[in-house]
Amino acid sequence: MVVPLFRNRYRALITRTDGPSQIPTPFHLSRIFFMSEPWLPPHAPPRLFTRRDFLRVGAMGGALAAFLPEHVLADPYAPWRVPLGPGHPVRVRGRVHVGGRGLGGVAVTDGLRIVQTGADGAFELATNSRRQFVYMTLPRGHRIPVSETGTARFYQVLPDDGREEFDAEFALEALPEGDEHHVALVLADIQTQDAGEMARFHAETVPDLEDTIRGLGGAHAFSIACGDIMFDDLSLFPDFERAVARVGIPSFQVVGNHDLDFDGATEESSTRTFRRRYGPRYYSFDRGAVHYVVLDDVFWHSAGYVGYLDADQLTWLEADLARVEPGTPVVISLHIPVEGTRALREGQARPTLGGSVANRDFLYRLVEPFRTHFLAGHTHDGEHVFRQGTHGHVLGTVCGAWWAGNLAGDGTPNGYGVYEARGEEIRWRYKSTGQDASHQMRGYARGAVPEAAGEVAVNAWDWDPSWEVTLWQNGMRRGPMSSRVAIDPLVAESFVPDRLPPRRQWVRAYPTEHMLFAPVEPDATGLTVEARDRFGRVHSARIPDPA
Repeated sequence: MVVPLFRNRYRALITRTDGPSQIPTPFHLSRIFFMSEPWLPPHAPPRLFTRRDFLRVGAMGGALAAFLPEHVLADPYAPWRVPLGPGHPVRVRGRVHVGGRGLGGVAVTDGLRIVQTGADGAFELATNSRRQFVYMTLPRGHRIPVSETGTARFYQVLPDDGREEFDAEFALEALPEGDEHHVALVLADIQTQDAGEMARFHAETVPDLEDTIRGLGGAHAFSIACGDIMFDDLSLFPDFERAVARVGIPSFQVVGNHDLDFDGATEESSTRTFRRRYGPRYYSFDRGAVHYVVLDDVFWHSAGYVGYLDADQLTWLEADLARVEPGTPVVISLHIPVEGTRALREGQARPTLGGSVANRDFLYRLVEPFRTHFLAGHTHDGEHVFRQGTHGHVLGTVCGAWWAGNLAGDGTPNGYGVYEARGEEIRWRYKSTGQDASHQMRGYARGAVPEAAGEVAVNAWDWDPSWEVTLWQNGMRRGPMSSRVAIDPLVAESFVPDRLPPRRQWVRAYPTEHMLFAPVEPDATGLTVEARDRFGRVHSARIPDPA
């Protein structure tokens, strides 16, 4: 049957039958590229896919592949199955319980079908050995089950021994203090490439995380590693897990484009190491009044990747969200931004295929009933993107500009996001590694930005249009500061070849929208900037006096 969501001009692209779902082929991908916004006007009818179209997509794929290593590494762990055949039916029977007492109403899934536990906690799921996992949507009010290293363990692996029956038991423990008040620490792009960079992560980021957790006042806390946990060398995953164990709060993982097995011929085989260590590529869990979802939007096509959500994920997500009450805050973590603006800021006409989600219109439609936040990384510059009633958070990165100093290309310091929920209210801030929590802006003297010779500037890296940013002089209000796309002068000064590590010579500055400006006289002194964010918190920064 056709999934109801797809009753539109895309319906031939992503459908499923009662059997195994279709996997998008290069032909499907090329059709979705040409049938969506970059090449057709809104509401244009579908047209036939031509040989010229195919050549055009092929050329684009070649361009993408030119920026990616062909054979980065072999599988660093013992071989693990990636079933490509039809598999065989498996009937899973199980129970979710707390201290032996059954827990009803818990969603259990194989990544496509969702069933719900009865009042006694029992469930039965008809699946296929190809699905690989059976897992639950962790219910609110219960501790997050973890592995020995502290990564979340909410799943069981389906057997690969020909069995057609499987028993799965999920034991939970109630949280005495509850989780209505909880905090998520979101770590985008840790991206350590070698032992030296991993040592920096352990020496700089981990102690900072520990300090932040100590300051939470006992609130229920967990972390989300928002993709690109590694930088291609997957043998470093155990070192990341040692950091998780040291920090001491459960960690959920998102797969990124540098967390893949690049020798994989398909999307499925490219995540075999990630799945072996962390389980399903996509899943959900509840904390307090918030519904959290993790997705895999990195679609590997053996010569590179594009931002894309495959049919199985969208089918599962539709069923998952059908269980969520409209108006609920929904937080979706994925690696590639649903719709970033880097390409537009750099003068391109549209987002790139590797920097946004190609079939995002489907996703927007699914989340319409909810108060949706998307958490992403990938671009190594921070921004807030408001589209189709959603709020996209593109976070600054743990590694900054791939550990080339302490800043990313937009001037955002190395760091991570702190998301605090009290009931349905979610607040956030960006925490710069090694800095006080009040470190939210950096001021520049008049003329520091060459294109703004008569103006002072401030970089407010977590800025969004709701902020009120004001220039003051000697305690007197001068007036508002306005946002303009520009390059942070400290980054422009730092990201030059003689100041970059030898293997990071390709790092560069990015134009950003969170630079704010105001005109001043050449001899103006005693200048400060005061910013009031959307939550009423006030941040300040000093503007250096003229030399």
